[in-house]
Amino acid sequence: MRLWSLHPALLDRQGLTAAWREALLAQKVLLGGTKGYVHHPQLQRFRGTAEPVAAIASFLDGIADAAAERGYRFDRARIVEVPRTPIIIEVTDGQVGFEWAHLMAKLAARSPEAYERTRLLTPATHPIFRVVPGGVEAWERAAESPDPARLAGAKGRFVRSQSEEQP
Repeated sequence: MRLWSLHPALLDRQGLTAAWREALLAQKVLLGGTKGYVHHPQLQRFRGTAEPVAAIASFLDGIADAAAERGYRFDRARIVEVPRTPIIIEVTDGQVGFEWAHLMAKLAARSPEAYERTRLLTPATHPIFRVVPGGVEAWERAAESPDPARLAGAKGRFVRSQSEEQP
């Protein structure tokens, strides 16, 4: 399960549909509807909010928005409760850098054209995340760590959405 801090617009088609599917699974887990994935580390930041189900609903809503911009129709009726005001979760710039390097590696292997379109962009975060200084999150699996040299070039260059001007 990967619940990307990155803006869903940065994901290729496979990544976007996987993000939707995995976030729906996360919602089901947070609602107590599964026996598996209950202790999955990707859920910690949602569980750390006052309203975990509303937080994952905000997350799903952002994915559905990105899908709609591409002409896809993700079934918003599957989102349990979208709050009027999205839940905001802090994410560290180190985590964003980690995820950016992870995404670039995935795109380079799976979708070279998407990699070429994306690799020079400034990583934007999903609308529910606010970037704060810090390293890779403690809940992130260390075994998945990408080459730290790849992170160095991206650190500190994050924006909330692709529509914002790059620093």
